[in-house]
Amino acid sequence: MTTTAEQLSATTLLRFATAGSVDDGKSTLVGRLLHDSKAVLTDQLEAVEQASLNRGQEAPDLALLTDGLRAEREQGITIDVAYRYFATARRRFILADTPGHVQYTRNMVTGASTAELAVVLVDARNGVVEQTRRHAAVAALLRVPHVVLAVNKMDLVDYAEPVFAAIAEEFTAYAASLGVPEITAIPISALAGDNVVEPSAHMDWYGGPTVLEHLETVPVSHDLTACHARFPVQYVIRPQSAEHPDYRGYAGQIAAGVFRVGEAVSVLPSGRTTTITGIDALGESVDIAWAPQSVTLRLADDIDISRGDLIAPADDAPAVSQDVEATVCHVADQPLSVGQRVLLKHTTRTVKAIVKDIPSRLTLDDLSQHPAPGQLVANDIGRVVVRTAEPLALDAYEYSRRTGSFLLIDPADGTTLSAGMAGAAFAEAAEAVVTADDAEWDF
Repeated sequence: MTTTAEQLSATTLLRFATAGSVDDGKSTLVGRLLHDSKAVLTDQLEAVEQASLNRGQEAPDLALLTDGLRAEREQGITIDVAYRYFATARRRFILADTPGHVQYTRNMVTGASTAELAVVLVDARNGVVEQTRRHAAVAALLRVPHVVLAVNKMDLVDYAEPVFAAIAEEFTAYAASLGVPEITAIPISALAGDNVVEPSAHMDWYGGPTVLEHLETVPVSHDLTACHARFPVQYVIRPQSAEHPDYRGYAGQIAAGVFRVGEAVSVLPSGRTTTITGIDALGESVDIAWAPQSVTLRLADDIDISRGDLIAPADDAPAVSQDVEATVCHVADQPLSVGQRVLLKHTTRTVKAIVKDIPSRLTLDDLSQHPAPGQLVANDIGRVVVRTAEPLALDAYEYSRRTGSFLLIDPADGTTLSAGMAGAAFAEAAEAVVTADDAEWDF
């Protein structure tokens, strides 16, 4: 059935990411999803067929639809995050196919950071492995509201229901202990197409949805306009021209919530209060604006405001502090150590900081906390306490994924070290937070 523009305009958008261990079939699943939902152009399919023939394969390798890098096609693995856009009559999709190798777990953080659903693949022959646990932990850490366990390669275990049931039970118990709110298990064969788009004739014991059916019907409940209103200032507009001699506006993208003309707001970190006198959007004045619109706010008072300041409702402003307690996923090859000087980037603001403490590191096997590890290495998940040179207005990540997240950056070369989520991501981690002392730090 052809999807009309009118139908697309009425459908919702779902962002989702795939994850899993090496050779679990993530790229094949995505390729099958695109192929069977008729989201592949003829020339793309012809290119895949030719590439498959060049590799000595008789049938098209659908994984090549997402593995676009030359190194990926040569090695038969996924290295970078591959984004694909497609639509059905019921919903539009943005998917991120993320790598499975341990050294590329950082890419999964990138792909899942904006996702509302994560598809975690498991090879039915191998069951839940360490990388499966790591990806489940990252999904929980990033507050992905929906997780699908796709038990792949069921054709290689004779479509046995007990195999699927055992894997589903183990993963569900593990993910639930991390705080994942919703887990859906689906037995599939990405290579054969079982339960991907069409129901499988080989698994009549399974009565749940196919992968595509679940993607089309899962509730997309995260509404940025319902969150605490936040506006990071990106640029100060002051033309000082004869036509606009007194114009002064603050441009940026609304991170969350709704702003209205006449509303009392606070400017952070200074704490000064004022009133919104005007909102400019696309060259026109409007009375109301909401996330994720890019607008310019005009304020009643001439306050010293610069890039990186945060504008929020006066009666709903976040706390300002120089001590940041957070859970981080370390993504750099170089370790993160206590006493290390870093840059902390939060929305449009970048400040100097120092790592005061690393209270704990998460052990993925049993979810225990390894106390005082001293440093975090690549792909570690742990708690940190950071002291910033200037005050920051951070929300808890559980309330706002946009204004509760930040990056730790190496000031020497600009390398991203860690992706941070302010507040406690896991109950166990929250109990392990060590209260930092009040010593002075030299920035």
